[in-house]
Amino acid sequence: MTSQTAERLTTINRQDKASLIWAIADKLVGVYKPHEYGNVILPMCVIKRFEDTLAPTREAVWKKNEELGSMDDVLKGRFLRREAGQQFYNTSKFTFQNLLADPDNIKDNFEDYLQHFSDNVIDIIRRFEFDKELSKLEDNDLLYLIIKEFNSDKAYLGADRISSVDMGYIFEELVRKFSESYDEQAGAHFTARDIIYVMSDILIAGDEKRLAEEGVSVDIYDMAMGTSQMLGCLTERLLQLDPDADVTSHGQELNNQTFAIAKADTLIKGGNADNMRQGDTLGNDRFRGYEFDYIISNPPFGIEWKTSKAQVEKETGEGERFAAGLPAIGDGQMLFTLNGIAKLKENGRMAIIQNGSPLFKGDAGGGESNIRGFLLENDWLDAIIQLPNDLFYNTGIATYIWIISKQKAPERVGKVQLIDASQCFEKRRKSLGNKRVEITDRCRELIAQAYKGFANQEYEDGDIRVESRIKDVEDFKYRKIFTYRPLRLEYSGIQFDEDRAKGMKTPDVALLKEVAEACTNYAEPMSNSSLKK
Repeated sequence: MTSQTAERLTTINRQDKASLIWAIADKLVGVYKPHEYGNVILPMCVIKRFEDTLAPTREAVWKKNEELGSMDDVLKGRFLRREAGQQFYNTSKFTFQNLLADPDNIKDNFEDYLQHFSDNVIDIIRRFEFDKELSKLEDNDLLYLIIKEFNSDKAYLGADRISSVDMGYIFEELVRKFSESYDEQAGAHFTARDIIYVMSDILIAGDEKRLAEEGVSVDIYDMAMGTSQMLGCLTERLLQLDPDADVTSHGQELNNQTFAIAKADTLIKGGNADNMRQGDTLGNDRFRGYEFDYIISNPPFGIEWKTSKAQVEKETGEGERFAAGLPAIGDGQMLFTLNGIAKLKENGRMAIIQNGSPLFKGDAGGGESNIRGFLLENDWLDAIIQLPNDLFYNTGIATYIWIISKQKAPERVGKVQLIDASQCFEKRRKSLGNKRVEITDRCRELIAQAYKGFANQEYEDGDIRVESRIKDVEDFKYRKIFTYRPLRLEYSGIQFDEDRAKGMKTPDVALLKEVAEACTNYAEPMSNSSLKK
């Protein structure tokens, strides 16, 4: 079986699994509105995944727990995790199977089951606020039915059969459907993997040889991680280069529900769940003082940062995260860019998605302009890649990947590469929300070829095309000058009124004289204009 065939079968299984779980959600009709289904189905998916993953060692954990008796909880937990073969465990004698044997007490027994998980899992369940739903389910005779549906063979979610990547796709499909039911932005939770793989490939381009060395250790970070799928995809790419690489993921997420999914995924993969942290990245930086090799992120854009304003303004001093400047209060995406830059190692690299706003918004001398100037003066802006429209679930607008490098390759010093990949896509047979196109492997390889080629060149592969242009950093800098049309003229030529000019806003008298000598066709004053170089 080829890898492509295996991938296709895996994808079919993902879709089948997601469809099955969505069918379970239909059991909630009448008691829950469609956009509320996720309050039940998402935590149940996480709990069932824990249940199925722990199944092979369940009896060994029960036995060990009885042997250890009243041992100190911390020490006891170490033994139980070792027995479970996981970073979590459950000592309850209840399972999804035997819960169904006592329908009259299913709520109390299910609560007992949940309370006997290890503390890290209990924290995840708490963040879903699932306790609120249990009473509602029980009062409407739904709890037994939902547990029964999740207990079917088709609903098996154990890590031995459902990989972390598979589970990510399943969650992605479910959250997208729940979000669509409420006209909510599913893209706020997920970035499609075709985009993430492009970011990952470009992010590590040029580092392949170093990363392939045995024993490499890499720290990666996502400042707006959602369910942590970006970290998962980047880790996948790094491990393809070196299966023995030590990749440590770190992520911060504001939304409690998506954070809970990210933490659960990390636990099941055997990672350190303490590196997944909840909170507002701008207003409550949970990774202050940390530095990373690679940063990959798709922070929110077009979202105001008013709630973070007080803390952000405290960090505008020299050497602080936001010393370069502050954007308009209505859009905080450039603050995320500054947060990432502050956390890059001396040779670190970041791939971050932006809309068009950071390219042009803000007047000369304003916060946005100063942030762009900060990037250019330090020569950290490596490349900007324009993506195709209609690539995201929740928007069809133009989007860009900014590649920021603290230590550019020698040939890239003083240069910025612009890559137009807007025509590098294949149409989907069926739209997913606003996502009507995707970046296939063929597309991704062409974009990577353009980036690595680093030349003024067009690249084509059949019907897809990428254009690369190399610019000097100086080409992106601009200055603001004021020009004024003469205040008095005659038909035979312009006469310059120097006295009146001196009363204008800081005019350049010599420049105005030059204008007066050169112009013969304008009579009215010209408004101030910003001329960008």
